[in-house]
Amino acid sequence: MHYGFDIGGTKIEMAAYDRRLNQVMIQRVRTPTGDYGEFVACIAGLVDQADRELHTRGSIGIGLPGITDPVSRRQLAVNVPCLTGHCLADDLTQALARPIAIENDCRCFALSEASTPQTAHLPLVFGAIIGTGAGGGLVVNRQLHKGRNGVAGEWGHMPISAQLAQRYDLPLFSCNCGLTGCFERYVSGSGLLALSRHFAHPAADVPSLVASYRAGDPLAQRLMALYVDILASALAGLQLLLDVDAFVLGGGLSNVGELYRLLPPAMRRWLLPGVEPAGVFPPVHGDSSGVRGAALLHAAA
Repeated sequence: MHYGFDIGGTKIEMAAYDRRLNQVMIQRVRTPTGDYGEFVACIAGLVDQADRELHTRGSIGIGLPGITDPVSRRQLAVNVPCLTGHCLADDLTQALARPIAIENDCRCFALSEASTPQTAHLPLVFGAIIGTGAGGGLVVNRQLHKGRNGVAGEWGHMPISAQLAQRYDLPLFSCNCGLTGCFERYVSGSGLLALSRHFAHPAADVPSLVASYRAGDPLAQRLMALYVDILASALAGLQLLLDVDAFVLGGGLSNVGELYRLLPPAMRRWLLPGVEPAGVFPPVHGDSSGVRGAALLHAAA
């Protein structure tokens, strides 16, 4: 059995998968955010319970936001405050007496979506999250590419181009990472809403803006065209750098079905002549891809 954990700021999702990646168990509990010992005990308790119920000793993969320092292996910039500065993998290994694999949740999504019937035959697959933030991961021959610092796939913190900023008279939004003009601040859900407010659209949230777009509202349609062009420029940049075979979108905005029709022709405007954009696909496993990808950290090794 392979156990996957998807750690969020409010809940922990744990799922167990058999050798063929059929899900055989799923549990959800509140995330202990204030006490590190309580968090470790929570994970250990879920594993012990699954071992007993499934009569096995499962491998463990964990996906969570933030990054792991490649030298100290301590957790950095995590949305579960009690984890920051701790070496979670070592402490859980000691508590559970088995290896623990920990990876960024966006890269877990990418690993999962590169192992589906729509992509498994493709050598290079990029998973691009467009939800609360913008992150992702590159999977090469169904193996996650981490890079020197373990941050491969962090396309959301690449800067938008001067050409984009000038074409649309875009504001240069500050990013929580400390940089300015990161793609995340324009293509995430909060980024799209910030753009709509900047251009004085009255939508209170992204679903309202999308509904206005679908109803034919002229300003909403201009905003969505702007959004598609910004996202297309980011994907085209990744195409020129990596020449991937497919992009799979995740996060809340991946549910906007029009993106899959609009993005490929928009990407062509940012590519060299004769370069064909990779296919852009919706996720097969949706919100469950994070926990599935975490389980795959061992299963795909």
